[in-house]
Amino acid sequence: MKKYLDILKTVKLFKDIEETDLQSLLSCLSAKKVHYNNGQTIFLSGESIKQFGILLSGQVNVVQDDYYGNRSILARIDVGNLFGESFACAEAKTIPFSVITTSESEILFIDCHRLSFPCAKACSFHSRLIQNMLSIVSMKNISLTQKIEFTSKRTTREKLMAYLSAEAQKAGNSQFSIPFNRQELADYLSVERSAMSAELSKLSNDGVLKFHKNEFELL
Repeated sequence: MKKYLDILKTVKLFKDIEETDLQSLLSCLSAKKVHYNNGQTIFLSGESIKQFGILLSGQVNVVQDDYYGNRSILARIDVGNLFGESFACAEAKTIPFSVITTSESEILFIDCHRLSFPCAKACSFHSRLIQNMLSIVSMKNISLTQKIEFTSKRTTREKLMAYLSAEAQKAGNSQFSIPFNRQELADYLSVERSAMSAELSKLSNDGVLKFHKNEFELL
């Protein structure tokens, strides 16, 4: 685990926890590291989970497939971020999404029960962990609300511009990159890829934006 110490120090769940306490903390939480290859399923929709994951390396998508196999990307998880924590800690009977790797990945799994209830040793960092988790869940609710704002737009053009404008604001620059390829962006915005690609070309021809792969510039 020492290999990932620098990453663990950036994880919001461990904010304000001393580096010297991290190893005993992970032991207290029954943390375990698992390796996954590209395209592997970490959590499957419909199953029950008691652990949540922290991405140590690689990248994963949180996806939802409908009855006909149409896929929507709910979120992209990058290194240092959590996934599955709300459903694991709520002890939900099933999860309505799947989590799939998009590259070779290392995942740290943590038992949510161990986080929520102090151990017999009454480790001092438990209250800080709970406060940090509340902050993480709150921020994810805000992010989900923003995604709903994107997908609730009436046209593909409006969805694209709402999303790209938000990404430019996040970057603080009219030039920015997005974390999705074309198919993933279409899945994230719940639009047809061909219609989205056609709309991107129109926006470029209209002088609204420039783009190359996942690099964009709003004009």
